Amino acid sequence: MSQSQAAGSAPVTYTIDPAHSSAHFKVRHMMISNVRGEFGKVAGSVHFDAARPEQSRVSAEIDVSSINTREPQRDAHLKSADFLDAENYPSIRFESRKVEPAGPAAYRVAGDLTIRGVSREVVLTVNGPTPESRDPWGAMRSGAEATARISRKDFGLTWNQVLETGGVLVGDEVDINIDVELVKA
Repeated sequence: MSQSQAAGSAPVTYTIDPAHSSAHFKVRHMMISNVRGEFGKVAGSVHFDAARPEQSRVSAEIDVSSINTREPQRDAHLKSADFLDAENYPSIRFESRKVEPAGPAAYRVAGDLTIRGVSREVVLTVNGPTPESRDPWGAMRSGAEATARISRKDFGLTWNQVLETGGVLVGDEVDINIDVELVKA
């Protein structure tokens, strides 16, 4: 919805639909290709005020145990203390602190991302929310997509292995893409 369409809109609160939302990531492997994965369990809420975006808020939580890279051994390693330490840190959290327009139906959402107990400010580039649509059961739904790039080392994810040809096994930069389907509260 464009800002001009939403100017007269009242603020709205949504819940993130975990069945239709996911968080994807991409990281370099052996300095030659990308490994992609996703977290299948994303939950949270969005309070969106199109007329006053600075009043908007986002709170999200990702279940670390829902990681899937299509390789069970890699998933187990990523859940281990070498990486995400799912036993001690079962979730990744995001709490927004600032929302500002970044174009038609686009926003910059700055907030605290917490991974492995370490919080760092991250800025998400958000497209959406999309115009609402009524689902077959009568609920109003919307959607949004958010992207960011982080350094995994900033969150204490420092495990790596030096390759005999030079370089390292796991890249530092992680590209994040989050797709959420929102249900009006």
